[in-house]
Amino acid sequence: MREKKSHLYLDSHERRLLLHSLVELKNQLIQQGRYTDCVDELIFKVTTASVKKVKVI
Repeated sequence: MREKKSHLYLDSHERRLLLHSLVELKNQLIQQGRYTDCVDELIFKVTTASVKKVKVI
């Protein structure tokens, strides 16, 4: 069975806030000596995601 995909639409401010929060989480995990693989994947996905212009009515 295929995994269900979810789409997240963010403006530039929300995207910047999301990246900042993920980096903070990664730093906390490093300080605790835990793995950061999942957070690294999310940071990569957010930074490489295509930007689409959406008209909001």
